[in-house]
Amino acid sequence: MRKLLVVCLSLALSGVLGGCRERASSTVKHDGCSLISKDEIESVQEVPVNETKSSERSEGVFRVAQCFYTAAEFSKSVNLALVEKYPNQRGERSPKDFWKEKFDAYNTNEKERDGKSETKARDQNEKGSPPKKISGLGDDAYWISNRFGGVLYILKSDAFISIGLGGTDDEATKLEKSKVLARKALERL
Repeated sequence: MRKLLVVCLSLALSGVLGGCRERASSTVKHDGCSLISKDEIESVQEVPVNETKSSERSEGVFRVAQCFYTAAEFSKSVNLALVEKYPNQRGERSPKDFWKEKFDAYNTNEKERDGKSETKARDQNEKGSPPKKISGLGDDAYWISNRFGGVLYILKSDAFISIGLGGTDDEATKLEKSKVLARKALERL
């Protein structure tokens, strides 16, 4: 704390205290591991969870809080990530803006799409299957298939979470299990 105060004071002399004050007064909203309990992971994956590892990183104006639930059967481990804007951050884009950039091209409920969105959707189809819209979760949700099954992305307000789980289940089962975990996380978000 003392170092932060010294840095803020030196920045104040150079006329840039505003940014420092915002970061210093910011409080972290959520820890990734607080969104889904170890017991909930064990119940869904049907294996014990040996350890949870929480981490946090900065992606520009975004804060990414992550939790890795290490299962006794490692292939059934679960990864959860929460992307939020740093509190009190002004300007620049928000997680919701990022979401729109990535997923609006695939929103089948849109009546009108601009040329860029249609091109983006076509390009994705050429690279692999497009994200699948999932209804009934958060404000918006998509499942993106990958060679391990897939990842569920859920937008709520101005934050989004992703849930990826391992194991030998087929893709449909992994999606259903991911939905169960997403509902738990959304209750706490």
